[in-house]
Amino acid sequence: MTNKECNNSVVLMIPELVDLSEAPWRVLPRGLHWATLAEVEFVFAQNPHRRKLFMGLRNAAMSLKLAGCRYLFIDGSYVTAKPNPSDFDGCWAPEGVTKALLDPVLLDFSNSRRNQKLKYYGELFPSTALASPGKAYLEFFQIEKHSGGQKGIVAIDLTSESFNRVVGGTT
Repeated sequence: MTNKECNNSVVLMIPELVDLSEAPWRVLPRGLHWATLAEVEFVFAQNPHRRKLFMGLRNAAMSLKLAGCRYLFIDGSYVTAKPNPSDFDGCWAPEGVTKALLDPVLLDFSNSRRNQKLKYYGELFPSTALASPGKAYLEFFQIEKHSGGQKGIVAIDLTSESFNRVVGGTT
């Protein structure tokens, strides 16, 4: 899909969502789909509730980048066709992250990640942490929970994000 603005064509790297047997919503096709935060916003922040979730996601991404995180992976109903997802889910690559610079909320998994949800409207885990026996979050998030089928997730290279636009009161 493309979006034309000011005679420039922007090619989105996020593919069309697909039907997956037994999944309640259309999902991303299998694999990692590299995108920018601007592309995530364009594709998935289509209503006020989704825009609010995106602002939290963007703020979490900015916080991760400031701590040295290079890659963020987005999952959950936010990257499906569900009209009003309750939050977003995701994981981040811990390699290169300076723990002293990391927002402590991103390491607070107590009370069903309550503090993450309050601050960022979603929940994020280190990608190498185990989500289930033998499965790290990066692999776990590529399995659709209702059907057990393979699905895709969005991957963001935080090193290429500039964060120079004000969102949610932060730059």
